[in-house]
Amino acid sequence: MRDDICTIPVSEVFEVRDGCPICRMRSIIEERILTYILGDSMMEPDVRIATNKAGFCPEHLNKMLNRRGRLQLALMLETHIKEVNKNIFEKNLLNGADKKAEKIGKLSDSCFICDKMNWGFEHMIDTIYRCYEKERDFRNLFDSQPQFCMPHYELLIKGADKKKMPKYYKEFSSSLTKISGDYLTRLCEDITKYCKMYDYRNNAGKDTDWGDAKTAVERTVGFLNGEIPQE
Repeated sequence: MRDDICTIPVSEVFEVRDGCPICRMRSIIEERILTYILGDSMMEPDVRIATNKAGFCPEHLNKMLNRRGRLQLALMLETHIKEVNKNIFEKNLLNGADKKAEKIGKLSDSCFICDKMNWGFEHMIDTIYRCYEKERDFRNLFDSQPQFCMPHYELLIKGADKKKMPKYYKEFSSSLTKISGDYLTRLCEDITKYCKMYDYRNNAGKDTDWGDAKTAVERTVGFLNGEIPQE
């Protein structure tokens, strides 16, 4: 797979200013890989060798199943299950059933798409640190974000250090913490309002203005999980 399939300009992600930019970045990387793997790439020998060996996790199998490209998926599955049959079921492995179960377990824990996503995601996180350290425009973009979800706040704060950002580490950490903290404060207010709207003493009718509280539950789940809830 070409390296540039997994990488995108960080400014492209941060310019949107809607939700957590790291969640959005991960979704874009995943979308690009899914589009790639269900395109002409399935005819590339190196890709087929890799997918035959690694297979796919249940989540990505289901995502591919629900997209266009059934023939491409079928062709990959054809050679993959033949590989599984050859290396596990047709071989007279030592220790019999236990050895077969061990091999199946290793295969179940691997996924071609997850591996490529993780590679691209790690490189993009490093790019964020580098851009914040070197580019004023990107620092302004970063500092103007509406939120960073809890899992990605943790990821960014743990991965940053003075070695990666000798000049702007302190500013980066402070900005990241302020953005997530301010968003959490507003979220607490919104979900409290949401709960109070169901109090019979408020007499909230169908025409009552809920404001941002209307989506408080979904946004809280998104903030805690690091994912955008599906409607």
